[in-house]
Amino acid sequence: MNSAQTNARKDFVAIDDYSLEELRTILELARKQKPLAREHRLPASHPGRVLACVFAKPSLRTRISFEVAMGQLGGRSLFVTDKEIGMGKRESVHDVAKVLSRLVDGIMIRWFDHDEVVQLASHATVPVVNGLTDLNHPCQVMADIMTIEEHLGSIDGKTVVMVGDGNNLANSWLNASIRFPFNFILACPEGYTPDEGILRKAEAAGASFMITHDPTEAVQGAHVIYSDAFYSMGQEAEAQQRRRDFAPFRITTELLAGADPEHIVLHCLPAHRGEEITDEVMDGPHSVVFDEAENRLHAQRAILATLIK
Repeated sequence: MNSAQTNARKDFVAIDDYSLEELRTILELARKQKPLAREHRLPASHPGRVLACVFAKPSLRTRISFEVAMGQLGGRSLFVTDKEIGMGKRESVHDVAKVLSRLVDGIMIRWFDHDEVVQLASHATVPVVNGLTDLNHPCQVMADIMTIEEHLGSIDGKTVVMVGDGNNLANSWLNASIRFPFNFILACPEGYTPDEGILRKAEAAGASFMITHDPTEAVQGAHVIYSDAFYSMGQEAEAQQRRRDFAPFRITTELLAGADPEHIVLHCLPAHRGEEITDEVMDGPHSVVFDEAENRLHAQRAILATLIK
């Protein structure tokens, strides 16, 4: 089942389920809410609403940003682990969706299996937000776009280069390139390209993107350079091989020499400092990684405010 087959206006499963106008509306709301939230002046627009936060993977940013966001809207959140619900094992996805829909006003899920999240959304009668799956990480990329536009004015016409793995983030950047008018380049080792279905969809949509195996060539004139860990949760057994394969794709000052002079550097975190990115870059003048981390809160709060009635 494709995520577009769910009620796309009820859930937030993939970025390209939404039109550019709808995505812009969410980002504009995030921008308006941000100063109010920082000053503790944000109106409690969703009093009494409850968000179930379901986790199969541990997280710093996802858990805290969603819980804080729901609190700032005047609601509250529940932390639920995969061991408690056993979705797909102890209890069917269908039944979990039906039960949660009777008890809460929204579901955020950070899961491994993307298809199970799509199924959850198709059976739930409350909004389902994809906090991360092995295929997609849409909330992160919404926060990334918000960060880029804070620092560079607009993502329109910019070149965003991701140096590393063709993973769930690369997939979501490809989805974003279907809607937003920017140029996306992924510099990855051979054998680590993005999902074939998403690549075909982006190509069919006329998105501006390129896959290369040369990081030096990729960053020439780039406005945004994006980094992610070379291995993620569930890939620990591959870590040694991945370190070898990705060694030429480390973000260093030398690699960035050819980028646009006003370029910014993003990293979704957590960072394995010294592996995919050096301390010099991570803490350097072009880095906006902690602005990016904060914007997870603001982008996700806007998504929740839009979806939960």
